[in-house]
Amino acid sequence: MLKSLFLQAPSFDGYDGGAGARYQMKREVKSFWFPTWLAQAAAMVPGSKLIDAPPHKTSFKDIEQDLKDHELIVVHTSTPSFKSDCRTVAMIREVNPTAKIGFIGAKVAVEGRESMEACPELDFVCRSEYEQTVRELAEGKDFKDILGLTWRDATGKIVANPERPTEMNMDNLPSVLPLYKQLKVENYFGGYLLHPYMSWYTGRGCKSRCTFCLWPQTIGGHKYRYQSTERVVEDVKYVQREFPQVREIFFDDDTLTDDHERVEELARALGPLKVTWSCNAKANVPRKTLEVMKANGLRLLLVGYESGNQKILHNIKKGLLVDVAKRFAKDCHELGIIVHGTFILGLPGETRETIQETLAFAKEVNPRTLQVSLAAPYPGTFLYKQAKENGWFASDVDLLTDDGTQIAPLSYPNLGHTEIFDSVEDFYKKFYFRPSKIAEIVGEMLTSKDMMMRRLREGVEFFQFLRTREDMIVS
Repeated sequence: MLKSLFLQAPSFDGYDGGAGARYQMKREVKSFWFPTWLAQAAAMVPGSKLIDAPPHKTSFKDIEQDLKDHELIVVHTSTPSFKSDCRTVAMIREVNPTAKIGFIGAKVAVEGRESMEACPELDFVCRSEYEQTVRELAEGKDFKDILGLTWRDATGKIVANPERPTEMNMDNLPSVLPLYKQLKVENYFGGYLLHPYMSWYTGRGCKSRCTFCLWPQTIGGHKYRYQSTERVVEDVKYVQREFPQVREIFFDDDTLTDDHERVEELARALGPLKVTWSCNAKANVPRKTLEVMKANGLRLLLVGYESGNQKILHNIKKGLLVDVAKRFAKDCHELGIIVHGTFILGLPGETRETIQETLAFAKEVNPRTLQVSLAAPYPGTFLYKQAKENGWFASDVDLLTDDGTQIAPLSYPNLGHTEIFDSVEDFYKKFYFRPSKIAEIVGEMLTSKDMMMRRLREGVEFFQFLRTREDMIVS
């Protein structure tokens, strides 16, 4: 095996670029997700080193010796961080001229040739599901014989090898958890998760067809493939044994609740372990399934509501009825399941009126916490294709500012990108600055000193976020 290093590169301060992040950006309240996709690739190579720079505040200088000491260097990249990651690769090439250096990630999975052209120091990029591709690279296999690889030959010509078959048996993939021992678990946190937490995937793919969603359209696909219940239980026991400080496990599958029978079976197997867990869910889970999950350790669901307007939900192929989402929210409240709701402003069909409709919907379903994002058309998604074909891209707008803050890239005839951007701040203020929500937050803070300090810190970060946005509007 080649001596292999897997890197999430140093980037913007506070930038959550790891593959577990649904949106690669700086957030209103600082949070970091575990680098699940990068760790899964590293797990294929015995003895590999995993470096996740942003959460550990690691600079290029800090890792320079590691970069010199390895023969194969695999960097996870994304559309927002691509330019920065290319600069990092150029710096790596300077300190280690002989290393084989390549990218993995959704960006290069769908734009392999374009990525190689934009970053001349790269030797390769891995497309699609790349775990086996990475393993063969580490074994020293000839580039021309590795499926799913786009690479540069000795003459500088870019070659795209045939695609690699999809892995259907998720139990074939080694656990990422031993790799997490190379990370400081306490550096990963989210405002709605107990701290410290831990996350990984138990399955891959999502049967929903949401036009904006990145992973199913670039890497994971739309068929939900998952590990056996026995395998998941084995991994949970490993966490309990090796990471006793972890207070919550987050199963980061795109939609763990896609298969009701499977999630009920999994919940019943987790119950005897007395583990606290949470997961991503669609707002259509039957009450019966919710009851089984709650009775067996479920604490929180991360739910992509996206919009409160039915036409927009149809436009993005969400496959969800507003009334069903309201009933689901009512069931969660009655069962004591906490919900973190996510919403997106600026999706196709958005108007000033639909934004207010979504705000009213958010207040009605009343998740404990929420995240409001701007529609982000990543390459490889149907939304990106739509935006290109319809001329929705604001000509001078990228996905992020130079410091990693998300901005509104789409503009419609009756709703400009500046107004969409401004609406996020208004949405947050009108949702959180309600007497009932303030009382709820204060009540939560009074439960413990730890929660008090945490919410105060997040409050400072949130107001800094609002001030930054106001400065961007003025400029």
